[in-house]
Amino acid sequence: MTEPLYTPEKLLATLDDLGLKTSTLHHEAVFRVGEGEGIKDQLPGAHTKNLFLKDDKGQLWLISAEQKAQINLKALPKLIGSGRLSFGSPERLYAALGVTPGSVTALALINDPEHKVKFLLDKTLAEAAIVNFHPLTNTATTALTQSDFRAFLASLERELVVIDFTDIA
Repeated sequence: MTEPLYTPEKLLATLDDLGLKTSTLHHEAVFRVGEGEGIKDQLPGAHTKNLFLKDDKGQLWLISAEQKAQINLKALPKLIGSGRLSFGSPERLYAALGVTPGSVTALALINDPEHKVKFLLDKTLAEAAIVNFHPLTNTATTALTQSDFRAFLASLERELVVIDFTDIA
C-alpha cells in the first residue's frame, strides 16, 4: 500500500505554513459520531461527520456535514448527478485520501492532488464560524475558522460545492 502524501504532522505544519490559525486537541481515538461528546465539549464550533462514498459509475465522493445532519443517500444522487451511492471500502479510502475508517476528514483532500474525489460540504457546516475536523487521525481534532477552512480548500484548488441536506427528502 502506498504511503499517503501527508501525515498528520505534515498536514498541521502545512496549515501553519499557509498562515492558517488552527487549534488541535489530542484525545483518545473516536471512531464515529456520538462518541467523544466530552471531547467535543472542549471545542467550540461545529463538529463534523464525514462520509466517503463511491457511486456505481466509479466516482468517489467525500461529504463533510455537521454531525447532526441527516443525509439521505437514496435521494442524494439525483441532486448531485451521481450514480447510486454506497460506502467506499477501507482500501479505496486509504488509496484515495490516505486515511483509515474513523479518520475520514475534509483535511484528507490534501492527499488527493489529482482531485479524484469530489467534495461536498453541508450548508450548515459552510455557515459555521468554526469547524472541527480530524487532522488525518481520529486521535486529534483540529479547529479552523470558516475563512481559514476556505483558504485551505482554495490552496488545494478545490471547487466548493455546498449542499443543503435539509432540502433532500
